[in-house]
Amino acid sequence: MKLLLLGRTVRRRFACAIVALLFTYVLAMPVLAGDWPEWGGPKRDFTVDDVSLASSWPDSGLRKLWNRTLGDGYSSIVAAGWRLYVMFRNGDLEHVAALDANTGETIWQHRYPAPFIDGTNVEEFGPGPLSTPLIVEPRIYAIGVTGILHCLDLGSGQVLWKHELIRELHGTNLFRGYSASPIGFDGSIIAPVGGPGRAVVAFAADDGSILWKKHDFAISHVSPIMIRVDDQQQLVVLGEKTIVGLDPVSGQSFWQHDHPIAGGYISSTPVWGHDGRLFFSGAYGEGSCCIHLKRTGEKTVADEIWHSARMRVHHSNVTRIGDYVYGPSGDFAAIKFMAVKIETGEVVWQDRRLGRASCLYVDGKVLALQEDGQLMLASLSPEELTIHSTAKLFDGRGWTAPTLVGNRMYVRNRKDIMAFELP
Repeated sequence: MKLLLLGRTVRRRFACAIVALLFTYVLAMPVLAGDWPEWGGPKRDFTVDDVSLASSWPDSGLRKLWNRTLGDGYSSIVAAGWRLYVMFRNGDLEHVAALDANTGETIWQHRYPAPFIDGTNVEEFGPGPLSTPLIVEPRIYAIGVTGILHCLDLGSGQVLWKHELIRELHGTNLFRGYSASPIGFDGSIIAPVGGPGRAVVAFAADDGSILWKKHDFAISHVSPIMIRVDDQQQLVVLGEKTIVGLDPVSGQSFWQHDHPIAGGYISSTPVWGHDGRLFFSGAYGEGSCCIHLKRTGEKTVADEIWHSARMRVHHSNVTRIGDYVYGPSGDFAAIKFMAVKIETGEVVWQDRRLGRASCLYVDGKVLALQEDGQLMLASLSPEELTIHSTAKLFDGRGWTAPTLVGNRMYVRNRKDIMAFELP
């Protein structure tokens, strides 16, 4: 009998050890292909591969898995393994938190004081945070609305290093607060900062030391993207009055193109195509611009193809499908969803049924989350917008783009975060 009990104890301890080992392994997992590690998703362009969607939804709507109160902010949700990572604000404190993706329960959170900076309008539309965190295993990088950049351990939330982009590095304090999302490249974390000689700064991912800081142009709210022009990797940064292509290793400028768009109000991420066309847009009457990038010898030539005031994207994203770009046009009223031919800037159709929405391109269809919390499953073509299904997800303002991991979608408004299962 004693031997039997001893055997059970040994087996129980062995099982607990295996569980603990698996738990430790999960915490240390790198970002998987199906995860959502940064602004815009796996490819930073709001497109998702290897996910199949049903052609329509049931009349009862989508299955809600969980819902919980979070806190204020428009920062989008990133995901790695079985965890979600979010930013929000309660009172005078900003938070970076890890949540259980299956329940929404908090695993860890880091809170820090973030007093507002004079000259920032944080009351009219919300106090932020606005920037989306970046996961580069085994760390997460997050920038708050006052420009405080934290590097945290992904598993525990321990602070590894931090910089204050505005107070410490004397960066630009934008009217709506800091909103650009950092981008990673080969052991560095790069972010717009602003100020003479530090328009863009690259930090060492492991210890936060400054690898390079360069350029003098005024920054905007726009998150940088990485593109490949022929065989050369380039960092694209959209400033207040200029758009530039930089060497992500050294910060050296490859090309620069001045534009008439009021960059201080731009919040739409540039859209890159493999045909060498780069599209970007701004609201408040300024319009859209398309430039063509081509390498000639060691130089990159940037030629403007067209500029048009017809399509004016405020702070939603733009989807490129084939030779057309699709997105919402307008400021605070009379929002229209438009289709624009990328070669000429011609508006081929506009539709008021969709309005201001953040879109994901998945399985040949679009998941469009409107600012009133209504989600649409739609198809976009040069001929028309076809709406297949709709589902009301929440009330309140929803300016945050959805996050999709497999067939599970995570969304938030200014109060709550929730998870839904897509058929």
